[in-house]
Amino acid sequence: MPPHLPLFLDCDPGIDDAIALGYLLCQDDVDIIGIAATGGNVSTAQVSTNAQGWLELAGRADIPVHRGSEFPTAWPTESTDGDPAMSPISGPEYADLTHGPTGVGYARLPQPAAPESSISAAQAWVDAARSHPGELIGVVIGPSTNLALAIAIEPELPNLVRRLFIMGGAFNYRGNTHPTTEWNVTFDPESTASVVAAFDDAHREGTHRALPVIAPIEATEALEMTPARLRKVLDAAPKPHDGTGEPSAAGERWGNWLAQMAEALRFYFEFHEWDGLGYIAHIHDPFVLACALEWARRDEITTTSAGSDEPLANGTRGTLPWATTICAPVDVELTGKLTRGETVADWLGRWGKGVNAEIIRTIDAQTFLDHLGETLSKGPHHDYETNTVWAGAGRHRRSRTKPEH
Repeated sequence: MPPHLPLFLDCDPGIDDAIALGYLLCQDDVDIIGIAATGGNVSTAQVSTNAQGWLELAGRADIPVHRGSEFPTAWPTESTDGDPAMSPISGPEYADLTHGPTGVGYARLPQPAAPESSISAAQAWVDAARSHPGELIGVVIGPSTNLALAIAIEPELPNLVRRLFIMGGAFNYRGNTHPTTEWNVTFDPESTASVVAAFDDAHREGTHRALPVIAPIEATEALEMTPARLRKVLDAAPKPHDGTGEPSAAGERWGNWLAQMAEALRFYFEFHEWDGLGYIAHIHDPFVLACALEWARRDEITTTSAGSDEPLANGTRGTLPWATTICAPVDVELTGKLTRGETVADWLGRWGKGVNAEIIRTIDAQTFLDHLGETLSKGPHHDYETNTVWAGAGRHRRSRTKPEH
């Protein structure tokens, strides 16, 4: 099947970002327009190296990686006295405790054979949207820094993207960074706020029908990778030979990729155990990417998952692949002494504003994790049996494993 779904991925690998990359490489109907490297889990330079390394390991160095901004959007660029040399500014705090000093846990990745793209991540967002107007699926599984900068370059970008999916935020939930905040938003709250506002403007003006989807941690923390699930993936993976007994370069390559994924996850398991959560790993990012792709593959647009000609009521419930949702007005706290970076949903309509996001509330975690494991086990360039995907959500048929939702 020739690729027909244009997708632009903004990520900060990061271990669960790497699993999302692996899942993406297994999709034979997706045209990967580009990958933006956003500082977050580790520095921007290291994120770019990691993304290139995972692609190199999979034999996909042809996919362009675009380096993003070195700092969050509101980060000071000079010292308070105006002389950077007199008072050097320290860099942002990264999540190396969670993902390891280089962001890949115990994995060992090859050095990229090709240089990263000379086009910045923000400009790459703009170029991708302009090249695929009304078709591009945008997925952000790291901070929103690059997308915010892209919208500053091209204010019409929200109207050019078919739909935006964001992993981030915590709504009325304990945070994984500060008491009420989630990492991706906390790292650069101004960028998330500006992105939400830009898409809100486009939606209110009636020029963009599809509400952005936000997948917060109270939903995605249900996605627990376990050693048993990982072992099942590895055991079912193709062996480095084909049906004739001859060595298979593709099988060996993907086997090596999965082996390094397992080493990355070993570090992730250990971190979660240290954090009091048990020897498991929350893998937020692969779900958001998969949900975006499954939504894009449908034939029909439903009012609850893409907006409608009439404004949606606050609290409108809907469905997305493997998930239930609620539509609500959303904003980001930028000034609170204790709550900076908190995502806030106006569930009761106290702001008097229309809805501007579709928030994932629950996930059918076990079904999705089964799907993820099967997909990763088979690897890229494999044959699928034709099934109808996402029962009840359209008549589109494609070569994929059927999610039971």
